[in-house]
Amino acid sequence: MIRHIVFFSVKDKADLQTVLNGLRLLCNIPVRGGRVEISENLHTDALSDDVDIVVYGEFDDQAALDAYKAHQLYQDSIAIVRPLRELRIAADVMAQS
Repeated sequence: MIRHIVFFSVKDKADLQTVLNGLRLLCNIPVRGGRVEISENLHTDALSDDVDIVVYGEFDDQAALDAYKAHQLYQDSIAIVRPLRELRIAADVMAQS
């Protein structure tokens, strides 16, 4: 299983809800054997205050992740979010059994 984790910050906090809504489009993409969650950072860790939103996904394999990224809703989400985001850090890791 591949875990896909992406951290976002928003340039202007007034756009936070728009970015959240844009990222929530990703939850409508069918994921074979996995899931996608979008969460707002609670800002409880003073050392990680730069992150506003976290995208967390689990995918059976690389083909499932590639299909997710190729979906039209993924492209629609990018069109909304990219102009409003400042930071985007992504990591794909293999789940430990």
